[in-house]
Amino acid sequence: MYFRLSVKSVITRLLTILSVSVFFGWLIGQTLLVLCISVLVLLCWHYHHLLKLIKWLWSSKALSPPQSEGVWGKIYDGLYRQTRQHRQKQKQLNERIRKFRDGAEALPDAALVLSDELTILWGNKKAQRILGIRWPSDVGQRIENLIRFPEFYKYIDAGNFEQPCHIISPVNSEIQLELRLMAYGTDQVLFLARDVSKIKRLEDMRRDFVANVSHELKTPLTVVRGYVEMILTTEHALEPHWQKAFSTIETQVSRMDRLVEQLLILSRVENHADHEKKQLVDMPRLIHTLVDDATWLNQAKQHKITADLADDLWIEGIDTELKSACANLISNAIAYTPEHGRVNVSWQRSGNKARFSVKDNGPGIRPEHVNRITERFFRVDKSRSRDTGGSGLGLSIVKHVLLHHNAELAIESHWGEGSEFIIDFELLDKDLT
Repeated sequence: MYFRLSVKSVITRLLTILSVSVFFGWLIGQTLLVLCISVLVLLCWHYHHLLKLIKWLWSSKALSPPQSEGVWGKIYDGLYRQTRQHRQKQKQLNERIRKFRDGAEALPDAALVLSDELTILWGNKKAQRILGIRWPSDVGQRIENLIRFPEFYKYIDAGNFEQPCHIISPVNSEIQLELRLMAYGTDQVLFLARDVSKIKRLEDMRRDFVANVSHELKTPLTVVRGYVEMILTTEHALEPHWQKAFSTIETQVSRMDRLVEQLLILSRVENHADHEKKQLVDMPRLIHTLVDDATWLNQAKQHKITADLADDLWIEGIDTELKSACANLISNAIAYTPEHGRVNVSWQRSGNKARFSVKDNGPGIRPEHVNRITERFFRVDKSRSRDTGGSGLGLSIVKHVLLHHNAELAIESHWGEGSEFIIDFELLDKDLT
């Protein structure tokens, strides 16, 4: 029901009461006395309802306001209407909050809602189990005061939350956690912690399996290859058809040996088994050596290999890993570029980065394959890879090397026009000679 209280109606009602009082006073000959009594009664009536309203607002536990007629009745009705609407909205809001909390409790991850200053506002029960953060007792605490790990401090200070942070659970050293922070609303941050212990164990088992199998295959392959080469080098030892059979065996053993070698390199890079400290690497000299080796091995296809190297541009890194990454890109360009093609190797400064690139005029890569080309064992053309001896591990090795060096790989390729593989390394002042 809509009710409008206008100034005109209030004044009209007041003037009516006063007019009646004046008229009644004139009849009995006490106009001023009757008028004063009417005003006093009117004030007492209003103050009476005002005190009732104050008492209801501050002392009474009743949901409904006092009852009255006239203007105060309309005021009480309006207050009751507003109170009922407010309670209804509060009930709806509480229902939404309950559903949010039920949904958050159903998550398999620990969830925390943080302020924009990273203080804790709310958390689910999983946060207590794997992070040791209790709600509501830890409300107002800064998250880095409760998760005290150097890796997490660096993650917060960097302010780049696109990639997750990995730590050990503060309450259980056997639990590996993956932490993520993301914007939540306009002035809040959602903090998620996921238990990745099983995934980590499976990944470690996979790496150990690949490393052990590759290592165990290395010795028998070397023995088989040695005996085959010994037989082939013996003059007039075999008839022509056996000579062809053993040549095929040597080719396949060599191919398998290269695959095992790449698996060992990938395993070493993944596990960072060398434990080498980063140091200044003479990249121009390293790349020049790789280009010379590629030129010598490229006599069959007769590619035109050119190098544009900045002689004074050094970076900080692990030379064995950098050599493996650069060699893979150069060998790929040579392997997949047709005879008499062009391969350009470049090492130059690009802004505040050092850029290594290998560009060829080969067949290029289709757009749908570009994003998958760094996956392990992924090959665009399996038949062509068999011809070139490709294993699908080269770019996977490159990807892991770049992760160790905080570098980025970019691939620019146009189908039928060639490809360019670009690595951008962070360039610091201390990286220069």
